[in-house]
Amino acid sequence: MIKLKNFAFNELGVNSFVLYDETSECVIIDPGCNTPQQEKQLTGFIDGNKLKPVAILLTHGHFDHIFGLTAIKTAYSCDLAMHKNDLPLVENVSQYAGIFGFTVGRTPKPDRFIDENDTVRFGNSSLQIIHVPGHSPGSICFYSGSDHFAICGDVLFNGSVGRTDLPGGNHELLIKGIREKLLILPHETVVWPGHGPYTTIGREHDTNPFLN
Repeated sequence: MIKLKNFAFNELGVNSFVLYDETSECVIIDPGCNTPQQEKQLTGFIDGNKLKPVAILLTHGHFDHIFGLTAIKTAYSCDLAMHKNDLPLVENVSQYAGIFGFTVGRTPKPDRFIDENDTVRFGNSSLQIIHVPGHSPGSICFYSGSDHFAICGDVLFNGSVGRTDLPGGNHELLIKGIREKLLILPHETVVWPGHGPYTTIGREHDTNPFLN
């Protein structure tokens, strides 16, 4: 069974996650920590629970989701995995962050790319990759059918969907992907978005104004 720890980091309230199971292996998703105190929150939880990070996973490459990437990868020396279509966002993170008044230094290159229907494994657990472009070209969700949750980055929110006015955004493509790939999941599936409170597939299927 996968256990989930959620942190809300930086001025934009990015949801960052540590997923782990009984083997103590874990993955870190979207390390958005941007102060030493926030970095200590994340590493303190990992080290305090004697967890072993085996991968850092990115839902997408926007700067607010990778503020802490360099620090966390340096701390644990584990693989960085993301979708190849968002590589330009990561490579040019300083430029994009500067537009919004933030400073982000150079980030490490990914060790591997992951795509639709790939599987990420840690301990006795696995996550299925679902590619849902539109918020960004390489936006992906991490889905566990056995534990009934999906970590969706900025694709789907509680009562909303991701913005599509940033470089590489496409509203029609985003809505199509959500309807065809996410709303078909079991309605009890818990959706953990990139910002704000969690929701469920069923709730968004029935009430999300962007999808009805």
